[in-house]
Amino acid sequence: MTKPRTGQAPAKLTRDEFHIRFRNSFVDPSFEEAGQALDQIERIAWENYQGSRKAPVTSKAGPGFADPDYDLSVEWREAHDRLLAAEARQKDPATRSRVLLICGSARNDGSCPGEISKTFRLTGLARDVLEAHGIEVDLLDLSLLISDYDRHIHPCKACASTAMPLCHWPCSCYPNHGERQTNDWMNEIYEKWVSAHGVIILTPVYWYQVPSVLKQMMDRMVCADGGNPDPTSTSGKNAEKAKAMENEGWPYPKHLAGRAYGLAVHGDVAGIESVRRNLSDWLDWMGLIDAGMKSRLDRYIGYYEPYAQSHDTLDHDVAVQEEVRNVARAVAQAVDELRKGTLSAPDARLQHPRAK
Repeated sequence: MTKPRTGQAPAKLTRDEFHIRFRNSFVDPSFEEAGQALDQIERIAWENYQGSRKAPVTSKAGPGFADPDYDLSVEWREAHDRLLAAEARQKDPATRSRVLLICGSARNDGSCPGEISKTFRLTGLARDVLEAHGIEVDLLDLSLLISDYDRHIHPCKACASTAMPLCHWPCSCYPNHGERQTNDWMNEIYEKWVSAHGVIILTPVYWYQVPSVLKQMMDRMVCADGGNPDPTSTSGKNAEKAKAMENEGWPYPKHLAGRAYGLAVHGDVAGIESVRRNLSDWLDWMGLIDAGMKSRLDRYIGYYEPYAQSHDTLDHDVAVQEEVRNVARAVAQAVDELRKGTLSAPDARLQHPRAK
């Protein structure tokens, strides 16, 4: 068994360094009257940091897990149970069809930009079409990360690159209370993906790439593609156990496979085609099914025109507005066929020769 390589992790902060980091969140003079209370909270936080209290509230895993006696995080168990319930609803033919709309722009008028994003407006066009088809719409506006109090998508720690079974479904890396890595949005986002019969991602291009808010979510979706639904099998984050499991043979389950998808990528200078292709490849890899050529859109809005006029340009570009509506129409049709069992995926029964 390949031994885990070590030696990169930094030493823990000293007490003085911790004090500076902790107090940086309370520089507003209005906190001065709570000085003694902050001293007490800082002392507790320091002790938790020193003790690496990642998941302080646990209970025995119980039946259905590889190690029923393992002390499983209560927070992870709650997220796990919500995903199971969401999957059951999604597969129930009596439920309404549901499409997840993801607005990938980091901009909204509640923060520094002072103006809504064109992506948000395009998302509204798609929403109107889906609702007219009787589809339940779940909107995920990733711009909340820049304007909503203490909301986070914490970075992926790349557990899968150590061994796939170390990457748990849903992600068990967060919250990490000892490191103050809390208020992670992903458990709610996982539930949105699992609940959906179709997904449409609408995004601008930032520097030839998707915005950071969208990329943060994408990285944390790695557990949906091959992730381990039983953290007790690896005793939490035991790298050696996870490596042994993968070397023995791992099925790499695709937890979101079979859902339909559409894309609407827009930009003003360059990068739209490469971003759209990257998103398509990512969703294809996870086993989602595109809703046809008209469901995969990349367009320039205001090519090399001033940013200040971009919303006016969108107002006059009725063709791109209709193309975004067509993305939604295509996904609505795909979801309908999917639920009737008539959506064709010609390669669905082919066995991939590479396990990973």
